[in-house]
Amino acid sequence: MKIALASDHAGFDLKSAVAAHLERRGIACADFGCGPGEIVDYVDYAARAAECVAAGACDRAILFCGTGIGMALAANKVRGVRAAVCWDLFTASVSRRHNDANCLALGGRVLTAEQAAAIVDAWLEAPFEGGRHERRVNKVRALESANFKTVMRRKPHVPTER
Repeated sequence: MKIALASDHAGFDLKSAVAAHLERRGIACADFGCGPGEIVDYVDYAARAAECVAAGACDRAILFCGTGIGMALAANKVRGVRAAVCWDLFTASVSRRHNDANCLALGGRVLTAEQAAAIVDAWLEAPFEGGRHERRVNKVRALESANFKTVMRRKPHVPTER
């Protein structure tokens, strides 16, 4: 499994902590930025990581900003991405089991590194249950197809793995 990581300045420290956690678990990551001390717009970084997932270059993405909300909003504008903001173990698990979320958004101003690591683990380990949930996810895909008239115009750049 390969995970795309991206943050704005408010999520940078949490992204760094989660990246170290994933590295300890032996999970490959591609870091789309931002770097330390940069002040950036979350939209640009969410788009880079989400496009990588949509193109299949990364299996999933974890995005970080102050609350996770902005990153999720931006990522969900990319066709094929189902981003969920999660602030606890239950929402992380359900986002995978019921919604087949392929993108997790976390808040650097609302979670500790320990909380985030536990949420990431719950999200990574929860399987999509399919069944009645698959029918609903397929309806989300159909809604997306009806409303997203264009496809990704550029091939995403995948940074060097951590």
